[in-house]
Amino acid sequence: MQILLDRAHVSPGVIDGRNGDNLKKAVRAFEQMRGLAVDGEVDADVWAALAPDTGKATKTYEITDKDIDGRYVKKLPKDYAKLARLKWLGYRDAAEMLAERFHLDERLLRAMNPDVDFKQAGKTILVPETGAPPTAKVARIVVEKAEGDLRAFDEAGTLVFVAPATVGSSDTPSPAGSMKVNGAFPDPHYKYDPKKNFQQGRNTRKLLLKPGPNGPVGSMWIDLSKPTYGIHGTPEPNDISKTGSHGCVRLTNWDAADLAGMVIPKRTTVEFE
Repeated sequence: MQILLDRAHVSPGVIDGRNGDNLKKAVRAFEQMRGLAVDGEVDADVWAALAPDTGKATKTYEITDKDIDGRYVKKLPKDYAKLARLKWLGYRDAAEMLAERFHLDERLLRAMNPDVDFKQAGKTILVPETGAPPTAKVARIVVEKAEGDLRAFDEAGTLVFVAPATVGSSDTPSPAGSMKVNGAFPDPHYKYDPKKNFQQGRNTRKLLLKPGPNGPVGSMWIDLSKPTYGIHGTPEPNDISKTGSHGCVRLTNWDAADLAGMVIPKRTTVEFE
């Protein structure tokens, strides 16, 4: 179910094989997208709407030398001052990288491949077939604060992409109203300013953190016209929509990358509801 929804561009977040809140939200969004009664139940109507996708749920993938020799960082400190000393905020290892590449919970990746050494090139693993990224262009994005998701609509007002989202907390709320997308920027640096953003640990001065998928804003930054706010990735995909953010909108790295390919700079609007 999670793989089929992912291929329909209704993201369940991390594919983990569990019937959690993000899957239930995705089912409701899929029902809305297909004009079904919106109740969040995986019933015959939902399966019938998914049935035209007859592709296989999984495929095999051979681990390459490039996968093994990536820019990995075995241990990333949580303190921003210590993070700022690193040149790259990368994945811990090939297993974490491959899990994100195929939209998976790392524990499920290992469970699907119990005898695989992810440090050895040439090994064949079983992974989800997540399909091609969405190609529609987005005119309007709506961030549903109460629901904890992001919905994207094309010029005709058709819902074309949905993803679970972490939004602001009561201490650092997300903005209200409407704004525009300035542009999308992969592998962003992160500028920490406690006077403008939030207080992290005991860090009271400005810091510049280098890029990387495990940096505070993940591997993609979609800049909004309201200063310091954006839609971005995350180093903790399993936490999406389950915790609060520091005011921005946080998606999984892969959902942020998909959305980045759909927005139109200076034209796509973002509304917070």
